[in-house]
Order: sequence, then structure tokens, then C-alpha cells
Amino acid sequence: MKFQAQRFWRALLSRLAATRSHFPTYAWIVLGYNILVIVWGQVVLASGSGDGCGDRWPLCGDHLIPTFKRLATVIEYLHRLSTGVDTLLLLILVGWAFLAFPKRHPARFGALLALLFTFFEALLGAILVLFGLVDKNTSVARVIAMSAHQSNTLLLLASIALTAWWGAGGARVQWRDQGIVAKLLLGLLIAVPIVAISGAIAGLADTLYPAHNLAQAIGDDFRSGKPYLIHLRTFHPFLAIIVMVFACYVASRIWQLRPTLHTKRYAQRVYLLFLIELTAGIINLSLLAPIWARGLHLLIADLLWVNVVLLAAAALPKHYVATRNA
Repeated sequence: MKFQAQRFWRALLSRLAATRSHFPTYAWIVLGYNILVIVWGQVVLASGSGDGCGDRWPLCGDHLIPTFKRLATVIEYLHRLSTGVDTLLLLILVGWAFLAFPKRHPARFGALLALLFTFFEALLGAILVLFGLVDKNTSVARVIAMSAHQSNTLLLLASIALTAWWGAGGARVQWRDQGIVAKLLLGLLIAVPIVAISGAIAGLADTLYPAHNLAQAIGDDFRSGKPYLIHLRTFHPFLAIIVMVFACYVASRIWQLRPTLHTKRYAQRVYLLFLIELTAGIINLSLLAPIWARGLHLLIADLLWVNVVLLAAAALPKHYVATRNA
């Protein structure tokens, strides 16, 4: 039996090493799965299920498999299970990258980064639970922890997307000597996460302080004496509009300065996704942020972020610098 198991694993490893062409497809699948996990995390927040397993982690209550007496427990436990599966998928991604690609290949680096950010994701999730930064908690500590969690999530998605890009033959990224292209893209890569963090804070405010109608929600935003989270959520729509205009400008400039097939494709997607995201945001606001609308809003935001990252990867190839300076 032991010999057969060893032979199976050797055959599997040999197979993975030989199927390098399928690696990008697997990486894109892992990316899609991670986006779904993140959206489900939004369901956990929007439904107030963050304390579905109590203040225990990684156990749910006092059990590895709890009794599902509350819907909140089901929602939270499914989220924890999904992150466990994600860790396994990323371990396979790392192993496959090291088997299929030579030393110093960027796909190896991207896969390792993705795994690292996955561990950070679990750590930040554990901190939220163990320190009681869930349910009705309105502390500044929760806002800080959520902001860190959101930032780490975006870095995780970027790492997986770049792993797929490099695995498919995409060139290494180089920031030096790229002129205005690098500056514009750096600004966009900073601006989008800021909007995402403000969106997470707005979502927390909507969960903790739900409004009965749109007029009340808008009035509360500008009424003195209201909780600080309500005032903070006011910034999100304004930031989103400013960054949308900036992103469309950056996409058009990159398309002009680096007119390749890939930059054209990702610039067009950035245009389209920002318009869709704006529409989804208006729907979310008008309907007072129901769970399905918040999930859709986050889904589009994640897809937008991935395409911004890939636009930067396509526009900043290392070989362009070498060609230009020759």
C-alpha cells in the first residue's frame, strides 16, 4: 500500500511538471474561486454573521463541526470551510509552479506571494474573531483591522492574477525607466485600494446603522451627532467618482502610449467595469444596500482591481525598457 501511494504521488508530480501549459488555466480558476470566497465574506458581514461561531477560532464554538442551530453559524462556518479549501488550492498552485517553471521564474514568486497573503488573510480573520471585532462592535480597532483585511485581500488577488499572467508567458514587470506610464499606473494602483477600503467602511456602517429610507440615510450622513462610521461612509461615493474619472484617463493614456493587444484589452475592460461598478453603486445606494446588491458591488470591484493589475503588467514589461534604451 505504501509503495502504491509513493508511486501515485511520483506520477502526479511528474504529470504536473509536464503540464506547464495548463498551469495558467488552473491559476485563473483559483483566482475565480478566491473572488467567490471574498464575496461570501461580504455576505458574512452584511448578514451580521461574523459571530456565528462565537469568539473561537479555528473551532466553531467548541466543536470542529458545530450544530447548526442558527443561520449565522451556517454562514460563518461555510466561509471558514471555503478559506480552508482555498489554502489547499494555493498549496497546489505553489507546488505546481515550482515543478513546472525554472528557478527565478516570476510565476514561482507570484504563487509564493499568494500563499503568504492567504496566511495573512486567515490571521486577520482570526484577529477579528478572537478580539471580538465582529457583530455590533463599532470600535476604531475594528475599522483598522477591516482596512488591513481589505488591503491584504487586494494583494492576494493581485498575486494570483500575476501568477496566471506570468505562467502564460507574460513578461516580468519593471517600474524603473518607464516614465509617465509607471507614474500613472502607480497612482491608479494606490487609488483603487483607497476606494475599496472606504467601501468596506461604508458597508460596515450600512450593516450597523441601517436606514429605513434613502432620505434618512443621506440626512444621517450630514447630521451632527451621528456615529463616526456614518460620517465616514459619506466619503466613499465621492472618492469612487473621482477615481473613476482618473482611471478612465489613465486607461486612455496607457492605450495611447503602449498600444499593444493586451493593453487595449485591459484598458477597455477598465472602462467598462468602472461604468458597471458605478451603476451597481447607485443601485446599492438606492436600495439601501441589500445583501445581494452589496455582493454584486464587491464582485465587480474585485474584477475591476484584477484588470487594473493586469493593465499595469501588460504596460510595464521589462523588455520594453531594454528595447527603448537600445
